[in-house]
Amino acid sequence: MAQVTEAARLGFLLMDGFPMACLTSAIEPLRAANEITGRREFAWSLVSESGAPVRSSAEVRFDPDLALADATGLDYLMLLASPTSRFETPRKANGQLRWLDRSGVVMGAFSGGIFPLARSGLLQGHRCSVHWCYEAAFKAEFPEVAASPNVILRDRRRYTVSGAGAVFDLMLRLIEERLGRDTMTEVACWFQHPFVRDEDASQKVPVAKQGGTDDMLPEPIRAAIRIFADHIEDPVQIADVAAAVDLSERHLERRFKAATGQSPLKYYRLMRLKKARQRVLYSNDTITEIAQSVGYASSTPMARHYAEAFGVNPNDERRRLNGVRGLSGALPPRD
Repeated sequence: MAQVTEAARLGFLLMDGFPMACLTSAIEPLRAANEITGRREFAWSLVSESGAPVRSSAEVRFDPDLALADATGLDYLMLLASPTSRFETPRKANGQLRWLDRSGVVMGAFSGGIFPLARSGLLQGHRCSVHWCYEAAFKAEFPEVAASPNVILRDRRRYTVSGAGAVFDLMLRLIEERLGRDTMTEVACWFQHPFVRDEDASQKVPVAKQGGTDDMLPEPIRAAIRIFADHIEDPVQIADVAAAVDLSERHLERRFKAATGQSPLKYYRLMRLKKARQRVLYSNDTITEIAQSVGYASSTPMARHYAEAFGVNPNDERRRLNGVRGLSGALPPRD
């Protein structure tokens, strides 16, 4: 007689403003695996802090199956949230998360869910995947946590994923590990998922105003951008960057504009301003603190450049977005 195994049990802890695409990207491949095998290989539950309904970033309401305090018997618990999501009773909720961890549950987070997971203390000593649009805010709040550009990062019993497409990839990995490559491939083909990324794959980042991604750029330009990224708080001179990539300043200027449509200086400034915007939207840092974190001596020139780039003053953007959705469906921080 064939041995009967219990279903793998997953809980999805939903917090207001969570990205709905991450939830469907997790559940649908698991459902397909169950249908293909004709067995309940995976079971899942929707969880909220109190058991009350939760609204996604798309304003769709979900009625959870149970409250966090009742989330027992799980193999995995994945947090789905916006960067600004916080528990109503943090001490109790974080205590429950730590108890689940001690019980052997694999803890994880999708997209903005890494923020409440980190606030619980459960990412201490672990590396985690951080979506590029949250990177600056995450590193500012959790400088002691090792943030990675990998789309998926499984560090011991911590599974973190940058976005919805990568969530689908992670579920395919779980299916493959439990049911084999043939079943995983069939699930992928059901959804016409074109390929399964390796876990060490890096996130694709858009190139401003070009409609492409950074991995499509010529190597000297990618190298220059990497130097820019390493010098957000302490700006570097373009001449020094040109020397570092073995080009004259004039040649770098010409090649950079041909590849990106912008001068190196404008591209670099926009990179710094995008990092600033992440912290305007997803942190409670003052505008002065944010300006200094991206290499400005004061907030005044940063605010001017910010308004030129995004059409709104940083203080005004915080006020305007108070109570509405920010980038990637996240709620903006309170003043």
